Amino acid sequence: MPRLDTAVHDVATDVIAAPEGDAPYGGVVADEAWAAEVRRLATERDAVLLAHNYQLPEIQEIADHTGDSLALSRIAAASEASTIVFCGVHFMAETAKILAPEKTVLIPDARAGCSLADSITGEQLRSWKAEHPGAVVVSYVNTTAEVKAETDICCTSSNAVDVVASIPADREVLFCPDQFLGAHVKRVTGRDNLHIWAGECHVHAGINGPELAERAAADPGADLFIHPECGCATSALYLAGEGAVEADRVKILSTGDMLTAARATEAESVLVATEVGMLHQLRKAAPDIDFRAVNDRASCRYMKMITPAALLRSLREGADEVHVDPVTAERGRASVQRMIEIGKPGGGE
Repeated sequence: MPRLDTAVHDVATDVIAAPEGDAPYGGVVADEAWAAEVRRLATERDAVLLAHNYQLPEIQEIADHTGDSLALSRIAAASEASTIVFCGVHFMAETAKILAPEKTVLIPDARAGCSLADSITGEQLRSWKAEHPGAVVVSYVNTTAEVKAETDICCTSSNAVDVVASIPADREVLFCPDQFLGAHVKRVTGRDNLHIWAGECHVHAGINGPELAERAAADPGADLFIHPECGCATSALYLAGEGAVEADRVKILSTGDMLTAARATEAESVLVATEVGMLHQLRKAAPDIDFRAVNDRASCRYMKMITPAALLRSLREGADEVHVDPVTAERGRASVQRMIEIGKPGGGE
């Protein structure tokens, strides 16, 4: 654990500031004393600490495992620890609970939601299914447990094309909730009977085409790592098609695949279109490469609600525990398992 602050203090005296409104928990410095106390409490609780790639760097550094949401949930299910502390957003902790129902699952701040997961409810999906009887429902893992329970097969951004391609060509497909990932799948598969829900992640949707074109023109030798949830994914392919960017430099990648590509690229610089927390892991994976955000304002406030104070509070108090109705969990687990059987299950968002 690298030193994050020069001052070492007594964590036992820290007063965790109660949040006002939707403000995150504060009042704690992520220094060596904090790190030592977090590790002590994790051992005391028999807890494994998981951190999503979009978390604050100090949260990523203290975690036992860092990665995308599905890979972390699978690690959680396989772990011998009795408690999972999921530093991410709420649907991710729910997925961990679905895959490991016998374990205690904590999220350091239950208010850490997700605009994409919130863009479709179980009731809305049931109504949509009623309009298309016989259709196969494919849901991105970035959905609530209730939506997973109404889903036939889940998918990740790295295997969404494979999941849809596995469905007989004459079956209608309802794809939810991300419209940009859905458009990517439809473009690759050429499938006309794929219906797409109009949901989006507000952070990824805000990374736009003109911004990408401007950054790419300023650094023509850079690779472009584009998450398929981004509003600029189509623009990236257009730039390649028009010759403005070399086609082999445009890579549409999940967060997990970005790390693999970072280790393999021969470019000196990479423009990254996803939430800015991903830069920390990319720079660790390939420290000699200049990784820069296409939009340096692309920060998810929900992800950043998992603060050092929130993590300390969670371990001290056993807060906030995540529960999923057993029937909902069983149905959701089936949709996730079907996805895993198709292949490439480790790459999450």
